[in-house]
Amino acid sequence: MSLLIRNGRIVTAVDDYRADVFIEDETISHIGLDLDMDADRIIDARDKLVIPGGVDPHTHMDMPFGGTTSADDFETGTRAAAFGGTTTIIDFVVQQKGHSTLEALETWHAKAEGKACIDYGFHMIVTDMEDERLWEMRRLCDEGITSYKMFMAYPGVLYVDDGTLFRAMRKAADDGTLVCMHAENGIVIDEIVKRHLAEGKTSPRYHALTRPTRMEAEGVHRAIAIAEVAGAPVYIVHLSCADALEQVTLARDRGAPVYAETCPQYLFLDIGHYEQEGFEGAKYVMTPPLRERWNQDHLWRGLAFGDLHSIATDHCPFCFKDQKALGIDDFSKIPNGAPGVENRMSLVYNGGVVAGRISPNKFVELTSTAAAKLFGLFPKKGTIAVGSDADIVVFDPKRKETISVGNLHTHHMNVDYNAYEGMEVQGVSETVVCRGRVVVADGDWHGHSGGGNFLKRGTFDGRA
Repeated sequence: MSLLIRNGRIVTAVDDYRADVFIEDETISHIGLDLDMDADRIIDARDKLVIPGGVDPHTHMDMPFGGTTSADDFETGTRAAAFGGTTTIIDFVVQQKGHSTLEALETWHAKAEGKACIDYGFHMIVTDMEDERLWEMRRLCDEGITSYKMFMAYPGVLYVDDGTLFRAMRKAADDGTLVCMHAENGIVIDEIVKRHLAEGKTSPRYHALTRPTRMEAEGVHRAIAIAEVAGAPVYIVHLSCADALEQVTLARDRGAPVYAETCPQYLFLDIGHYEQEGFEGAKYVMTPPLRERWNQDHLWRGLAFGDLHSIATDHCPFCFKDQKALGIDDFSKIPNGAPGVENRMSLVYNGGVVAGRISPNKFVELTSTAAAKLFGLFPKKGTIAVGSDADIVVFDPKRKETISVGNLHTHHMNVDYNAYEGMEVQGVSETVVCRGRVVVADGDWHGHSGGGNFLKRGTFDGRA
């Protein structure tokens, strides 16, 4: 099927011009003014932005955690992502301690195949990596899994010690792959949690109060230090606060190959959400937790000046009634995570471009291009160029919507609440094209389960 998008304002991370885009065989074949070409379908993008499909490098679909499993699987989660203008996700495979990472990869392929509605790749969460199994990292790289995530948090579950970090970082440096770090001092945090529970402090607000920003900053500092000695680049996931950002900025100022992402929840929500009546604060139990509002200005500055490189969601939804309630008497048992994969693009456009904090080009860079470059997908993904995959969003920069679990234009995620309930946004994904196929148009779904392809990603080259 061929597709012609006419009269749009094409915006990439570096370009801003008016032209038509012609798509055939799943890729962009022509870009030019007033293209006179026969097409099976024509979309008029007059007064609209034509941007690359979003790349969300941090999601958790169908992930076991905290005695339950995240509410979105690869079908419902990727469909919701597409409604919001995201056409590629990178999800996290979880290695079980003592088991092979290759075994875990097979499990996640089975979860996604035949279900994913958009293209997807995988990171590997490494929970142990002894010398005799280091060869698996090279094998994963050959399979297109060119990034790994390791945790300084969740002792006894996902936590790895500093020796394992160093060992894996050295191997990643040799292979040209990238280590992603969940950087918090989980050992100290667990001690703080035990003390609060012993004092009878069990409500959701104590999730935030037991995970201070200094423990995130310490984790970031230590992760960077270990990576520098290992000679490896490092990518800090879901950075939430000014304390942690300071460590990234200092490292980058001395030339270290350090990269970081933040998430919409840390740009638009704050610690006050834990003060809601009853158990409502459990909706916002995620790790790291929401921070004091003043941190948001620092994060926006980090995005504008390039010390923060991308905006991901850490989409890991748990239903409020059936899943978050597991911790109704003990905040440490509330499944950590929140929904967001569908609302990212509109939130960032509204809070960034409309608010005058970033340019439209920077918006595209933060929601698509930078992640594609960092994680071995560019220029196949993350831009509008001849030869690139035809992942395109016709984006209405003037249209407004109110985000709500009851609004079918803003909520298709398989979860019974929306973290941004009642927030009005300007800027909406109107038509979404994945590899030349229109999957969303005028609020209706035209895609299908299994329409997404697994992406074997290239190695890290430090272009972002």
